[in-house]
Amino acid sequence: MDEDAGTALIRIRAALPALRPSERRIAELFLGGPAGTANLSIAEVAARCATSTTSVVRFYQRLGYAHYKDFRIDVTRAVAREELTRPGLPESGDIDRDDSLEGIVSKVAMNETLSIADTARSLDTTALGQAVELLLAARRIDSFGVGASALVGLDLQQKLSRIGRTAINWPDSHSAWTSAATLDPACVAVAVSHTGVTADTVEFLSIARRSGAATVAITNFRDSPLARVAGVTLTTAARETPFRSAALGSRIAQLMVVDCLFTGVAQGSYDSSMEALRNTYAVVHDRVVKRA
Repeated sequence: MDEDAGTALIRIRAALPALRPSERRIAELFLGGPAGTANLSIAEVAARCATSTTSVVRFYQRLGYAHYKDFRIDVTRAVAREELTRPGLPESGDIDRDDSLEGIVSKVAMNETLSIADTARSLDTTALGQAVELLLAARRIDSFGVGASALVGLDLQQKLSRIGRTAINWPDSHSAWTSAATLDPACVAVAVSHTGVTADTVEFLSIARRSGAATVAITNFRDSPLARVAGVTLTTAARETPFRSAALGSRIAQLMVVDCLFTGVAQGSYDSSMEALRNTYAVVHDRVVKRA
């Protein structure tokens, strides 16, 4: 078992979409108050979640734990790590109707801080290295996402263009699909979706794969339709909140992965990338100064 102190709560969040209703109630119990819940017995957890002890056993085994004791220890460690990560920040990131603006600032900061910290802890650096190598060798890099994920794909495209890479971000699904159909084995398609179930995004990566292109997914859920059609999957560990539709933690976690991906590509082509960054900075700076 991985001794990573954050792994238990990260695994619970990542598993949520695939859980049965009874298992989801157990997950929500632990996520809602892990400090107190970690001390409960299997029978006590089952009683609080109106389910059977068998469901509790199936739940922690689904997360990769052979014994309940190991799972409880990991939850306790995760709680201790979070307390150290967020000094001065609120215990819960859920935004309430009566929160002050100061409270909103603290809760948004907590969600984004812990989303970045959890993603850094859980990001597979072997997969990241594979993605970097694919982008370094690519003749062309196409990216696509829907909604807030589209902004993340655009950020990747802009960063790669700054260092001389041929990168295109598509603004709508039809354009993305038609482009994906023209890709070849010298190209890479990068798809971004927090849930990994956005149909248009999954279709984009599926078409690119059928065309022979290498495929990279950035998603929060490894066991998702998008991850299943990707050659390389980079997973975030963003925090869910009732304001999920505003893409708070998910967007910042995705941008962190994009920054790591871009930095790896820039480092892998250091001399040419540094020259390109100097040149692109100079051309923009000179024109801004002239217009001032």
